[in-house]
Formats: sequence, structure tokens, C-alpha cells
Amino acid sequence: MSESEVDLAALLCSKLCHDLLSPVGAINNGLELLEDETDPEMRDRCLELLADSAKASANKLKYFRLAFGAAGGFGDHVDPAEAKGLVESLVGDDGKIILGWAVQTGTLPKKAVKILLNLSLIAREALVRGGKLDIGAEEGDEGVEVVVRAEGAKVVLDQSIRAALEGNIPDAELSARTAAAHMTRGLTLQNGGDLRVSPESGTELLLGAIVTG
Repeated sequence: MSESEVDLAALLCSKLCHDLLSPVGAINNGLELLEDETDPEMRDRCLELLADSAKASANKLKYFRLAFGAAGGFGDHVDPAEAKGLVESLVGDDGKIILGWAVQTGTLPKKAVKILLNLSLIAREALVRGGKLDIGAEEGDEGVEVVVRAEGAKVVLDQSIRAALEGNIPDAELSARTAAAHMTRGLTLQNGGDLRVSPESGTELLLGAIVTG
């Protein structure tokens, strides 16, 4: 591995640790509360907190395993249903975000699924006040076309993440915040692929990729 690849891997690990800190910390807090709590109702509430936090941690790990990692449990192609389940866990079930799914039923190359998951994560984080997250993917003659659209009352794409997606950020200025976007661009551009980001509008974000190879 080159020095830049090692640095990118370290930054992705930093992002993973940052995103897991909250649910894992909640598990620790729940255990501390459970240890001292004697009221049955409060103990039940602590157990609910532990269950929710453990589920959130497991979902994040599954998501990052395929989005960032080698995902050794999968072959060269992945069933889109696997990706859909991961995105559903990302969106949550509180009704703040409505998921639209238009992905072909046949298997997709693992690289295309990784790009789909990373673009979905970026679009989800841009939905500051909730809204609609539409995801589409289909394999054609030129490769796999992936389209992710976020629409809501307030859609904000961090400018550093935009710069990383557009290839306008030097390797030396990468951070844990921008590492996933930088990796996504690199994966997409391999073998002549393409990645596009819509102009800033405040209410809509469109991310598109042609994944080849």
C-alpha cells in the first residue's frame, strides 16, 4: 500500500470510530444505570436503551463493512436486497425520511454497491430536516448507473465533502469527514467511470455515478 492509501484507510477508521462513539457510549451509560437501578420500570427502560444502542451499533458496523471495507463475506457481486436493508437501517423508522428504492433486482458488482452505499450516506447526512431519499441503480452497456437524490426543506452538502466528490481537495487536506467521499470518487473514476454532483439549491441534492469495470 502507498502512503496515501494508508492515510486514507486511517481516516476511514477515524470516521467509523466517530460514528460508533454515540451508540457504544449509550451502551456504556445504560450498563452503568442498570448496575445501580432497583426500580423495575427504570430497569426495563435501561434494557430498552441497551437494546436500541446495540442494534444501532450493529447496523452501523454492517453498513461500514460493505461501504468502506473489503466485505469478505460477499463475492464479486452483491444482491441489492442486502444494500436495501442497510440503507433502511440508515434511514431509520421514525418517519422523518421517506425512502424510495428503484434498484434492479439482479446482482450488482460489489464496487457499484459500495458507491451506492457511500452516496446514500452522504445524501442522508445532507437531509438536515428530513425529507425524501430516492436511490436508483441499473446495469447497462456502459456500466452501472447509480443515482441518489435527496429532497427536503433543508438540504445541505458540506462544502469539503462536495470538494472531495468533485476532486477539488488535495490528499494532504483530507480528513475523517471527507475520506469516504474521496474514496467514492476514486472507486467511481476507475476504468473510466464518472461522478457528478448537482449545484447547490438548498432543497435538493442529486448525486450520480457511472461505475465501470
